[in-house]
Amino acid sequence: MTTTFLYFAYGSNMSAPRLRTRTPSAEPIGTAELRGFRLVFDKWGRDGSAKADCERTDAPDQVVHGGLFRIHAVDRPAMDRAEGLGQGYDACEVALKTERGAVTAWTYVATDKRPGLLPYSWYLQHVLIGAKAWRLPHRYIASIASLPTVADPDTARHAMELSIYAPR
Repeated sequence: MTTTFLYFAYGSNMSAPRLRTRTPSAEPIGTAELRGFRLVFDKWGRDGSAKADCERTDAPDQVVHGGLFRIHAVDRPAMDRAEGLGQGYDACEVALKTERGAVTAWTYVATDKRPGLLPYSWYLQHVLIGAKAWRLPHRYIASIASLPTVADPDTARHAMELSIYAPR
């Protein structure tokens, strides 16, 4: 029986502190590229805002950059719940390019897409913190940073979401 699995994070879960709130065993492995996909923010979140999605385009020049994690299988159900498996995201195996060669990993792809939604500013902060920590290409980070956001009307949620980065 497999005791761990590889997970490709491309949205807010690129932030290791955020991912570890969901899957404490998450161990960063390295960066990865998912070719033939593009990063979009049109997945409907349960809070009414946009979340990230890697949308298939089959265009070889389009790529989603992200982080690769090794996660213990015991954390998989919690991850599936946090991602809304079957209720907005589906889990699928993807072929990735890494510095060490080709690998396959699990990721989540949106099924409930609603163009026109904007992400909350705290959500985009998670994405940017992760992208910077992984040292993704500067142009890629800049394109994420340029996205419009909306303020979360629930200020307590905003504070709670970003509290994981506070010094302890």
